[in-house]
Amino acid sequence: MDEKLLRLESLIDRLTSLEQLRSYNRKRLEELFASLEIGQKVERFEDIFTFKAMNLSGITLQKEQLCAVQPNRYAQIIAIKEGKNINLRYFGRAESLPKKLIRDICEFVLRWRLEKSFMNVEHYRELVDGLGAIEME
Repeated sequence: MDEKLLRLESLIDRLTSLEQLRSYNRKRLEELFASLEIGQKVERFEDIFTFKAMNLSGITLQKEQLCAVQPNRYAQIIAIKEGKNINLRYFGRAESLPKKLIRDICEFVLRWRLEKSFMNVEHYRELVDGLGAIEME
């Protein structure tokens, strides 16, 4: 019985930490939305989640070279909606940007992707939950 209780406590701890991560992530994402002036293209913060994907040009998001500047490229955040690329924010030549700005740009895109993944988990959980209401013949 003790082993079952420990597993349950561990599961509760993981769920709590995921909720705390999501809460902090969303708060920080909203701060970055304001400081990077994404509101010039997207009126409301909540509207950034209507995009299907978000990419970054001029700065690398790959784990091995995270936040590395690509020479002779322009830094911009690009979102995809209905098959169209939308330039959310243009920052200029990547190599001329301050390191803090480069980090904030990368953080914004990565935190957006993290929140979007939480939303996808919710969506699929709701679909799986809905399977119980389907009658089998």
